[in-house]
Parts: sequence; structure tokens; C-alpha cells
Amino acid sequence: MTYKLILASNSPRRRQLFALGNWDFNVIVADVDETPLADESPRDYVLRLAQAKALAVQPKAESDAVIIGSDTTVVDGNEILGKPVDEADAERMLKQLRGKAHQVLTGVAVYRMGDGKMLTELSITDVPMRNYSDDEMRAYIATGDPMDKAGAYAIQHPEFQPVAAMSGCFASVMGLPLCHILRALAQFEIAPVADVPAACQSLLNYQCPVSAAILTGELVS
Repeated sequence: MTYKLILASNSPRRRQLFALGNWDFNVIVADVDETPLADESPRDYVLRLAQAKALAVQPKAESDAVIIGSDTTVVDGNEILGKPVDEADAERMLKQLRGKAHQVLTGVAVYRMGDGKMLTELSITDVPMRNYSDDEMRAYIATGDPMDKAGAYAIQHPEFQPVAAMSGCFASVMGLPLCHILRALAQFEIAPVADVPAACQSLLNYQCPVSAAILTGELVS
């Protein structure tokens, strides 16, 4: 059976990454409240929001659609660092993350309209930040780029380049762990029309050390 794929996101980064599968898909923006619940763990938080985004676009989706929702958050210890509320908040977050490692969690939900089947995936990536200077940080904040990013940074920003090194899923830190999505879609017998891992690594100029392990199920998250 051929399904109509829907990406429930308004993120241009997620659209760019998902397009690497050469699927025919539509984008429907999911508007959900991203406030964490009381005592909610980061893991539960991103998975709940990914599912909420997938379900939020149901009224606009056709009956043969498969909807992909995703949510990403930055976690320092057990503290969820969402999008900064202003420039001072962005500076606080970037100072908090500077020179040490934190985790980025991305939850994915794949929902099939026909029978209500929902699958979820969780990607956890360790992210070591470099010891950037105050001047670098403030110049980056002045660009406005941090204001719609969890943790107040984009790993792919060409000038700021906040991350020291990577050994996990780069695409997940950008917001869409493609190999986890491939693994979930395979359970709906939906295959890509392109070599997604190769295309992802080419786009990001990154030799991914975890792609094969994720696709084979050796690496769960």
C-alpha cells in the first residue's frame, strides 16, 4: 500500500533532512503547548511532544496518511533547556553549556491514520561544547539565531560552531534523527527512495559512527 507522508513540523531544518529520503510528502504545522509537565523526565517530555505533534495534525490529514512528529530538547543534567525567552536567557543557557558536555534528546512519533498505530523512537546524543568566548557568544546571540533553538544554539551554525566534537547522531541534534525514522517507517513497510545515511552524511559533511548500529537495532537510542 502507498501512504501519504506528512511531516508535522514548521522547522526548515527538519524539512531539509526529511527530504533526503526522496519521499513525496507534505508539511502540516503542528501547534502544541511545549510546556513541560510537573516532574516530567526529559525522555518522557520529548516523546510526549512528538506524539502530540503527530496527533495535532490529524484533522488536516487524509485517511491514508502516515504522520511524522518530532521534538528535540537540550538537557543539562536533568534540566530541560527549551527555547530562550529573550537574549539574556540565551546568554544564560550558552554560559551554562560552555566548555562541557550535555545531552540532546529527540523523540520521534510515527502515526498511521488508517488504524491508529503509533510507533515512537528516541535518540540520545552526547554533545561536548567548546569553550567559546563571551564575545563569540554575544555576537552569535546578536544574529537572532538562538531564539528559536532549544538550548539557544544550532549545531550547524557556520560562524559560531559551538560544538567541540561529535560521536553520535548529528542529524538528531539538528532535530530529526533520520536513521531512527527509517527504522520506524520500515515497520509500516515504507522504504526511502534514496540512500538516506549517505545523503545525510554528505549534506552534513559528517562521518556518522552510529548510523549502521541504529539501522540494525544494535543501538536503541
